[in-house]
Amino acid sequence: MTDPKTYLGPAEEKMQMAVEFLDEALARIRAGKANPKILDGIRVEYYGSAVPLSNVANISVPDARTIAITPWEKPMFKEIEKAIINSELGITPENNGEVIRLCIPPLTEDRRKALVKQSKAEAEQAKVSVRNARRDAIDGLKKAVKQGMPEDVEKDAEGSAQKLHDKYLKKIDDLFAAKEKEILTV
Repeated sequence: MTDPKTYLGPAEEKMQMAVEFLDEALARIRAGKANPKILDGIRVEYYGSAVPLSNVANISVPDARTIAITPWEKPMFKEIEKAIINSELGITPENNGEVIRLCIPPLTEDRRKALVKQSKAEAEQAKVSVRNARRDAIDGLKKAVKQGMPEDVEKDAEGSAQKLHDKYLKKIDDLFAAKEKEILTV
């Protein structure tokens, strides 16, 4: 007899990974406040290879609307500026020779709505991943019944899969609600 945990364990792991991915994706969405995570996707040319910006500079947030980037080497100023300008951030860096500053402009109402829509799409994608993980677990359990698992055990495991599904959908909804509030707060 196959243990239902062999199907529920991987399903929960996939659901957890979907929530973690959503958390990272939402952190990259600019919400009008300075957040160093918006720079996570930026890669800088460093001695012939592309490395994350955080590997060549110190990133800090001196106030709510500014991100300060202090490169560890002087020649990196131009590379960092070029990488930021070429990125999808839409922010022009200011360089004073010591520090590169990114001033986060306040968001317009239309931009806020677009960011909420983008966040909702990310959340929906995570929900689809959670549903797929539940479906895979239930399909595996149904196949296990054909291989000799008792039907009542399978039904209990299906109920457990549904509870996991509901738990992770609630986490996704909570993450989205927090991000939506952050974006819409002026």
